[in-house]
Formats: sequence, structure tokens, C-alpha cells
Amino acid sequence: MAGDRTDPYRNFRFRVEVEGLEQAGFNEVSGFDASIDVIEYREGNELTTPRKLPGLTKYGNITLKWGTTDSVELYEWLQECVEGTIERKTITIIALDEEGSDVATWQVIEAWPVRYTAPSFNGLGAEVAIEVLEFAHEGLLRTA
Repeated sequence: MAGDRTDPYRNFRFRVEVEGLEQAGFNEVSGFDASIDVIEYREGNELTTPRKLPGLTKYGNITLKWGTTDSVELYEWLQECVEGTIERKTITIIALDEEGSDVATWQVIEAWPVRYTAPSFNGLGAEVAIEVLEFAHEGLLRTA
């Protein structure tokens, strides 16, 4: 219908699901991106402009941030990786509309933790203690 428009989704309404874990909410998700390397190729009898061929696809690491609570599930997953047991999981990032319904979904495939940052503490501060966990992964799918 002419004149209909869809407003873009807001970046502050989202939820994150980590396969098999019950970790509560997150206050920030960042870093999920994909890029394809470009390989330039030219044979000696061609023009001076090289052809451009697709190379490796690379995915940026995903970073999750959350307020520190008594939940240690994500930290325990990292600790298992430190001890040599790399368990890969799917992380699902879901955008929500104004009513709280799922509207856009991204799946991060074969993710595992690669970096943990404990909260900073300051006796004069008033901020929430934030933990950060970064994940390597092997793929990103927009499923909705």
C-alpha cells in the first residue's frame, strides 16, 4: 500500500540467547560483522587493471557486556576453554520491536570465548560493575 513505511528498529531493545546457558540480560552486544578479502590477479598480457577475486570470508569477534551478578555460567565456559575443552555454541541476537516481539535475528555460529575482562572497581564510583566476554566464531546468519 502506498505511503506505508516501517520505522527502523531501535538498538536498545534486544535479547541474547547463548545455547544451553541461562545467563540473564546483557547491556551491550557489539562487533558482529563479516568481510570478504579481495584478491587482485593479473596476467602479463592483460590490461594494467587487475581482476578482483573473492578471498577468505572473515568474521569479527562478538563482544557481550553485562552487569556483574552472582551468575558465573559465561565465566565457567571461558574457564573450560582455558583448561583445553573448547565447546562451541550458537549465540542468537534478537532485536525487539516496541511491543517486545522478535523482529530481527542474527545467529553467531560455532562461537567460543577468547577474552574475558573483569569489572573495574572504584571506591568513589557509582557505576554498575560490568563484565565483558569476547567470542570468536565461524559464521554469522541473519535468520529473520
